[in-house]
Amino acid sequence: MKTLYVFNGPNLNLLGTREPSIYGAQTLADVQALCERAAAQHGLKLDFRQSNHEGALIDWLHEAGRAQAQGAAIGVVFNAGAYTHTSVALHDAIKGAGVRLIELHISNVHAREAFRHHSYISPVASAVMAGFGVGGYALAIDGLVMQHRASEGVVREGRALEAPAAQEGVARLPSKD
Repeated sequence: MKTLYVFNGPNLNLLGTREPSIYGAQTLADVQALCERAAAQHGLKLDFRQSNHEGALIDWLHEAGRAQAQGAAIGVVFNAGAYTHTSVALHDAIKGAGVRLIELHISNVHAREAFRHHSYISPVASAVMAGFGVGGYALAIDGLVMQHRASEGVVREGRALEAPAAQEGVARLPSKD
């Protein structure tokens, strides 16, 4: 069973109490439960983590990159919190690890303060999900699964397969050789 990583950055441990008008009333434990259900629907093992420390996030990104390179993981859904707007180190870690990653924000950062409009993560992310509340985690997981399956060349009706059980009518894309 392949692993799906969900990494959360600074202050996300305060979900449910920190600015609920922006981030909602759900706690980080609620988000983890949502991600567990979404991962299980795709037959994936979830590795869900949160840290307020940039170095820990960097180490985890390196770990996820190694796991993906070994075929043991499909990638990362990453809510870097405020580090999104400040951390060249996280940008470099993602790029260096070569990990497939979807950048996630609970709020629509582009409708907020100007300093939140710039992301150091976006240039090295395969996609960005913002403004869907905590439900964005499940959407990002679906997107990461679709990207992973597309990278394996498995499609049906022009779309990446949405679930491992969806095997009828499967076609393999021609090799690029």
